[in-house]
Amino acid sequence: MPKTIAIVGKYFAAGISESLTEIADFLQGRGHHVVLETETAQNVALPIAAMTPAQIGQQADAAIIVGGDGTMLGIARQLAPYDVPLIGINQGRLGFITDISLERMLPVLGEMLDGKVESERRSLLQGSVMRDGQQIFSALAFNDVVVARGAGSGMAELMVEVDGRFMYNQRSDGLIVATPTGSTAYSLSAGGPLLHPSLGGIVLVPIAPHALSNRPIVIPDSSEIVIEIVNGRDMSANFDMQSLASLQHGDRILIRRSEHTITFLHPAGWSYYDTLRQKLHWNEYPSAEGQLK
Repeated sequence: MPKTIAIVGKYFAAGISESLTEIADFLQGRGHHVVLETETAQNVALPIAAMTPAQIGQQADAAIIVGGDGTMLGIARQLAPYDVPLIGINQGRLGFITDISLERMLPVLGEMLDGKVESERRSLLQGSVMRDGQQIFSALAFNDVVVARGAGSGMAELMVEVDGRFMYNQRSDGLIVATPTGSTAYSLSAGGPLLHPSLGGIVLVPIAPHALSNRPIVIPDSSEIVIEIVNGRDMSANFDMQSLASLQHGDRILIRRSEHTITFLHPAGWSYYDTLRQKLHWNEYPSAEGQLK
């Protein structure tokens, strides 16, 4: 049973303070040592010790994240080097990776802390921007690395290599390089496939390609991908849409699977397919009147 549990909250969300207080009281009542992530602690008045993400990584046995998928993405990247298991409670709207509802959070947490839990590992991407042979930016991505043109700019031209082999020159609005976790995010909106999280794959999805023959492709996650900026204005590389690097012609973005992984803890009986069915409305069937129920 985890002794020290960190709580991370989307602190500007409505009603979050009450949720965090309930969770903290519940955990302390069960004998756990509870800490708050520093930014959460600054914005929520709770008499609980605060720790930086690095301190949480070094000292906590598990972390509970209250928010949406964006909150989870932000802390997951910071905790990735420390292998702290993460539990997601959905305060957001969609929640592909924060899968416990607020209404059931305390009984579900109780069961999980009693050992009724399912564990899974998720991969991340490591991306670096190289300019004139020098690394000018580096970041982790849990969902995706997106190389794209700026709003109002013309088409971008990108040259893509995989494992040192030329793949294609592509004219498009940009290119999404996504993990299986990220296959349900921007990649899906751009027409990419769903990848089960346990798959060892990376998906490349063109954004509004000029040639309709430029299709999404899934490659092994042992691959190293290089995207070179051949042409395009106001180009940037986004990491989970939370870290940003401005790009110039000739810049090369190197992307590979990170050595780190993220461990998610789910309630017993959790199913990825249940999540897809709920979030993508696969459970809605036409009624006799032809309308969705």
